[in-house]
Amino acid sequence: MQRLFVAIEPAAAIRAHLLSLMGGLPHARWQSDDQLHLTVRFIGTVDRHQARDCEAALAGLSHPAFSLQLAGIGTFSRRGEGASLWVGVKPEAPLHTLFNKVNRTLERVGLPPETRAYAPHITLARFPRPGPQKLEPFVAGVGGITSPPFMVDALTLYESHLTSDRAYYQPLARYPLSAVTLPASGSENR
Repeated sequence: MQRLFVAIEPAAAIRAHLLSLMGGLPHARWQSDDQLHLTVRFIGTVDRHQARDCEAALAGLSHPAFSLQLAGIGTFSRRGEGASLWVGVKPEAPLHTLFNKVNRTLERVGLPPETRAYAPHITLARFPRPGPQKLEPFVAGVGGITSPPFMVDALTLYESHLTSDRAYYQPLARYPLSAVTLPASGSENR
């Protein structure tokens, strides 16, 4: 059995910027450079035949490359307790379109559709211990986080290996997104 997800790996400069924000929160399990990603679709646990079907189906996916930038910081909570700290991205529209295409592609190989609302983000830290975390001062301190635009030109299918210390993400396949050539100004009507 394999635990899979489809994600975007942010550019090296963006990952370095995110790593520079990390620290100063007790009990935080900060993500490492190789863990920083923007999940497009969590697949879950599948057998090796389903994994191969997913890998092959995703190879046929067509979507134009696009750019994103970091935009804000927030938290997701469980039962009102801080559970993870994340950085948002914008614009979200191309990600929602990509999510829908990946979701339909995986449905065609027999996976159930993802029914949870898609919330694009990059997780910075997780908080495994129960109890309220003092995240508000940290979020307020870096809340205006932004970045220059970075290009999203590929998707990666990852296998997640969970240990008691952390998760390890092994890339299984990389899928380039197609380059889009925009017409030169004034040439649209020729």
